[in-house]
Amino acid sequence: MSYKFLFDLALILISTKLLGLLTSKIQMPQVVGALLAGLIFGPAVLDILHETEFINQLAELGVIVIMFSAGMGTSIRDLKKSGLPGFLVALCGVIVPLIAGTAVAWAFTRGQADAGFLKNVFIGVILTATSVSITVETLKEIGKLSTKVGNIILAAAIIDDVLGLIALTIVTSFVGDDVNVWLVLLKIVLFFVAVVIVGLFLPKLLNWYAARKGTKNLHRYPILAFVICLVFAYCAEEIFGVADIIGAFAAGLIIANTTKAEYIESKFQPIQYLLLTPIFFASIGIKVVLPEMTWQLLWLSLAILAAAILSKIVGCGLGAKLCRCSWKESLQTGVGMVCRGEVALIVANKGLADGLMPQAFFGPVIIMVIGCSILTPILLKLVFHSRSGEAAYAGLEQNDLADRYAEREQLDVLSDQLLTANRQLKEQGEAGKPDSDAGSSKD
Repeated sequence: MSYKFLFDLALILISTKLLGLLTSKIQMPQVVGALLAGLIFGPAVLDILHETEFINQLAELGVIVIMFSAGMGTSIRDLKKSGLPGFLVALCGVIVPLIAGTAVAWAFTRGQADAGFLKNVFIGVILTATSVSITVETLKEIGKLSTKVGNIILAAAIIDDVLGLIALTIVTSFVGDDVNVWLVLLKIVLFFVAVVIVGLFLPKLLNWYAARKGTKNLHRYPILAFVICLVFAYCAEEIFGVADIIGAFAAGLIIANTTKAEYIESKFQPIQYLLLTPIFFASIGIKVVLPEMTWQLLWLSLAILAAAILSKIVGCGLGAKLCRCSWKESLQTGVGMVCRGEVALIVANKGLADGLMPQAFFGPVIIMVIGCSILTPILLKLVFHSRSGEAAYAGLEQNDLADRYAEREQLDVLSDQLLTANRQLKEQGEAGKPDSDAGSSKD
């Protein structure tokens, strides 16, 4: 057996972390750093890391865990509280990018032998995803997170991902030459019916079990949750013909309604960020094969980037305007939804594996994700710039979603502080004990 996989893992983990820290210093998500690590050490540049079955399988497990965690972080109660503004912004922010992405793909693939309507629509599905990590950090920096616009952006981003995943479910279910449309639709409906039924009864069963066992052997809950995640992912793919990541996300939504949800989520974070997430995003970079740069490829990259930015500004801005926001607030909402990240890359990777996205589009999609990550904080600061002496924290309002983001950031800090305090208490206790050896020698 070759042990090169150990070196590959070590190189992936250290390079993704170092480049992730570097990109975070310039207000870009660490995901971009992980992508760059895969690009630099993969066949595109240094040709040290290559696709292997081991890395691909770990990456697939990684994306399942990422989507499971995303589901656990999506509260149904928060979705209900977001109300009409969040839903309309998300809905328009999915429909407009879907149309824009489809149009761009059609314009560049028409006349090609392997072109197809489903493949064009899939490019639109990629553009529907939103990542608000950069938006949250920027709004916090300028003191605008807990505002009307900040609240709408956070609520819409949650609903946006759900709607985008539904679109992904429908598109990927039609892959194949001998697809029966009615059978596919029936399977999709049955999948969501099964999720609803299980979602109504499983949390009650888990809550009853947790109440009966109390705080005894708490580690059983993360293991049980992971088993549920894997079973849902398997059943979604093998029984219903739905993407495994949709099953994982649905399992996360169900677990989020249990009393042990926060504890389970906290236990998934170490394995997710320590191993699986870096491998998944690095694997995407490793898959990139840089073709010969042509004018057509350059225009394709610019067109996808422009469509990604303008479609979110127009779509989400329109949704905000329908909710009686001012023109300025509508523009701010649209810009806040521009950023793309994890979900867009996950969808693109799924499309590449299923043959829904040509290899030629993979590079431009990654350029789009990086470009949106760079431009979002710049555009946000421009549209939130006050010319009338407006106070930095004017218009603050209670924002439960913003509080959830703050709580997640503080968990690691609090955990470290508790462990440090515990260690100091032990050291003080040991220092205060009498030296038995010294006492015996005196006798």
